[in-house]
Amino acid sequence: MLAIFLKTVPFFALIGLGYGAGRTRFFTPEATAWLTKFVFFFALSAMLFNFAANLTLAEIFDLRIVAAYLLGTTIVYLIATAAGLFRGLSVSECAVESQCAVIGNVGFLGIPMFVLLLGPASAGPMLMVLATDLIVFSSLIVILITGSREGRVSVRTLRTVGLGLATNPMIVSILAGIAWSATGRDLWTPVEEFVALLGAAATPGALFAIGASLAGKSAERVSVAAWLSFCKLLLHPAAVALAALVLLPVHDPFAATVMISAAALPVAGNVYMLAQHYGVAPQRVSAAILVSTAVSVVTVSTIIGLLTGGTP
Repeated sequence: MLAIFLKTVPFFALIGLGYGAGRTRFFTPEATAWLTKFVFFFALSAMLFNFAANLTLAEIFDLRIVAAYLLGTTIVYLIATAAGLFRGLSVSECAVESQCAVIGNVGFLGIPMFVLLLGPASAGPMLMVLATDLIVFSSLIVILITGSREGRVSVRTLRTVGLGLATNPMIVSILAGIAWSATGRDLWTPVEEFVALLGAAATPGALFAIGASLAGKSAERVSVAAWLSFCKLLLHPAAVALAALVLLPVHDPFAATVMISAAALPVAGNVYMLAQHYGVAPQRVSAAILVSTAVSVVTVSTIIGLLTGGTP
């Protein structure tokens, strides 16, 4: 367990470095925004394309793995939604809180960390988790918020969802990589080296950007943030483990380990972007991201250690 924790420390140290730079204003919010944009549109996209281009579709997409992840995630989503409705929240607020409870920082934190921690073989299951989060749940929150406001799900809403998916650089890069992989050809050497060089900037850039962005977030409504962090860091991996190991047993133990570990990641920053865009509880999401990221320093390494027997 200690060995796993020590291996995760450098990743969270980079987040801490970014946080310090943001808090001292050495790295301004504008600088953080531009760094995030560089990572999102260029470095991370190159990394995802490179992974996908060197994997087969079968290595990325396994229907049983997808079903198990969806089942476990849906269980927690419904629990968070029920808790929100019990507290008298609107449909929009419930959608945002439920998103916090199940959407982890897979792109910026999970993939860079797990590939180095668990090995390149973790890339396939991680890409599956990322794609499922983006296609299913990121679409669902838009449909729920806009549908509740308009009283119905309109064609315009579905068009917005479709356009968002079609222009998301993470989805585009994964699909482009899969398409290239289907040709059975290796990347031209200069292209491969270019993509690898650009993708190498994703890990330090993404982690630093996470920390710098956290510097501008507050921990208001800590009780709600604590509940959502509990759902994300503990309840979500537990539910995915139940689905993957008991309800819909996944045949590949390693894939199950990666999927459960991915479910233990802290709340993703894109949930805040959506909450801010629609004007639905952005402070609540901000607090959940801050609290869950801080606590995940211990919980992520603990869960990975339990799943791997303490040896990555």
